Formats: sequence, C-alpha cells, structure tokens
Amino acid sequence: MACTYTHRGRKMTAGVCVFFALIASHVMLQPATAKSANLRVITDGNWEEILTGEWMIEFFAPWCPACQQLQPAWNEFAEWGEDIGVNIAKVDVTEQPGLSGRFIITALPTIYHCKDGVFRRYQGARSKDDFLSFLDEKKWQSIEPVSSWFGPSSLMMNAMSALFKLSMFIRHCHNYLTEQLGVPVWGSYGIFALATLFSGLALGLVLVFVADFVFPSRRFSPDYYHRKHPTGQVRLQQSEDEQEADGEEEDDEDEYGDKAEEWQRMDGADALRRRGVGVTEEDT
Repeated sequence: MACTYTHRGRKMTAGVCVFFALIASHVMLQPATAKSANLRVITDGNWEEILTGEWMIEFFAPWCPACQQLQPAWNEFAEWGEDIGVNIAKVDVTEQPGLSGRFIITALPTIYHCKDGVFRRYQGARSKDDFLSFLDEKKWQSIEPVSSWFGPSSLMMNAMSALFKLSMFIRHCHNYLTEQLGVPVWGSYGIFALATLFSGLALGLVLVFVADFVFPSRRFSPDYYHRKHPTGQVRLQQSEDEQEADGEEEDDEDEYGDKAEEWQRMDGADALRRRGVGVTEEDT
C-alpha cells in the first residue's frame, strides 16, 4: 500500500507542478501578446487599410542592423498607439516586395506618417518620445506630403509594385534553378534571356493582331475606291472635265471663226483693189 500511495502522490505532485507551470507561462506571455497586438503587420493583401485613419508605418528588413536597433523603440511606441488613437504598423520588405515598390523604399528603416490617405515621410529622431512628440504636437503638418503621382494608390505606383513583384519572382526562379536544380548561373541567365526574347515576340504578334482587328486595312475592303472617291465627287470631277473640254472647243471655234473673218476681209479687200484697176475676178 505504501508503494502504491507513494506512486500516486508523486503523480499528483507532478500534475500539480505542470498545472501551475502552464498558468505561470500563460500569465508571463499575456503582456507580450498584448504588446504584439498593438503593432499591426501590413501586407500586400491589407495595405489599403492604411488609407483611412492615422498611421505610423515602419519599413524594415530583418537583416538590417539599423532596423534591429530601432525595433525596441518602435515596440515601445506601439504600446501607446491605442492611447493616442494612432495605428502603429510595420512592413517587412523582404516578404512584401510589392509594398517596397509601391512606396519606393530606397533606405532602411523608412518611416511614413499617413493621415486619411495623405502620406508624409518621417525624417526626425527615432526614439519613443520623439515619435510621441511628433504626433502630439502635429509636427507632420509642416512636412510636404507625397505627390498624388507618387501616392501608393496611383497608377504609376501600381505599375511599380507589379514590377517589384515580377523582379522578386524572377529572383526566386533564379535561386531555384541554381540551388535546387544545379543549373549554372550562366545557364540561368540564358534561360531568362530566351524567355524574354520569345515573350517579346509573342507580345508583339498579339499587338499586331489586335491593331489589325481594331483598325483594319482599307485597301482590301470592296468599297475602298468609293470611300476614297465618293460618287458625288466623281460626278463633280467628270462635269468639271466636260466643262473644261467644252471650253477648249469653244476657244478653238472662236479662234477659227476669227481667222475665217480675217480671211474674208482680206479676200474682200483684194477684190476691191482688182475692181479699182479694172481687173475682173475671172481674169485672175
């Protein structure tokens, strides 16, 4: 009985210890979970949420030393987001290349302030107190906002985002070919060169077909001549030609008539001269 009791007691003691350990771990992890909940993560799928309300957004990369130094201060600043009514967020550019191109991120870390879809780039000191002062004193009003041409929702930035996504896709394909399949680097470049060449030829052929369908050639249409020379215009041209021909004939007749009159006058003058000298026309 003693061995059995002791065994049960050990089981009970072990179970109680595990229970209290779970409670302690839950209590210890709860503040960390609450802190992480204040820091929003922005991706290509939910980035349009930042177009409404007030936001402070950090663009970072895990391998960036400056980003690693800023991270503790940014986490502390995120704890105040709910109190000051500002959404604090971060964007990992290595995981979200589309957002990197959409906001033209050329340096890390980069911080943006957004108020109802109007974006301004933060250029001040990077501590929790500086961030809070920037929002409390509304220092962002003195910063010139990003032009609408370069806004993240503009057509140009949509195209830039697609270009960055395509470049990242090509990079992943290159890594897969060289690391997984063992293709040489020059072989991977050759594959991409051929793919670019054939895709360009295919795109050009499609554009030619589309242009020919939308704007067909008029030379092969049956009524091309009638479109180029309408019936009324042809008739008018024919009538003008006829009038010109009639005018030329009239000019010829007039010229011939004038010459005939001159000849008649000359003949009459000769006859008068002959009569004056007593020579008849029969003698001549």
